[in-house]
Amino acid sequence: MLGRLLLLFTVVPVVELYLLITVGQHLGAEAAIGLVLVTGLLGATLARREGARVLRNWQESMAQGQMPKEGVVSSLLVLVGGVLLVTPGVVTDVTGLLLLVPWSRRWVAGVVRKRLEKRFSVHSFMPDPSAFLQGPGGPEAAASQGPVIDVDAVETDAVETDVVETDVVEPRT
Repeated sequence: MLGRLLLLFTVVPVVELYLLITVGQHLGAEAAIGLVLVTGLLGATLARREGARVLRNWQESMAQGQMPKEGVVSSLLVLVGGVLLVTPGVVTDVTGLLLLVPWSRRWVAGVVRKRLEKRFSVHSFMPDPSAFLQGPGGPEAAASQGPVIDVDAVETDAVETDVVETDVVEPRT
């Protein structure tokens, strides 16, 4: 996690700065600043348009009682793409543009979905079902816990007290 944060907040800005300086040297400072401004405006416009389209598709699907074709992951990628396009830099602009274009966003959403499914698979949350049937510690612990008490409850009126019959059963061996 620390490595990813270091990459995100240190390496990416250094690479972005280097690329902007290189673009500025080749095209001029005005062109580099213009590129940053144009991609920011383009990002805001595309994010707004794609976000509205995704929201409209969600609303139509929900009105028909269906799950939306574009899931939550795809919707979040639209948001991330817009933020990346508004952020100054060449790498973030290219990445943001790819996240706003529907065909590449669907591909990225598929990759993210598979990673999430792998990371949060159902099996990682489910304990061994036999643990519920045998009690804590397995069958050996259940046998060593002493006699099993079989209880039959009898339901009576609220005024009277409940009568409980108990039988002591020897443990199974």
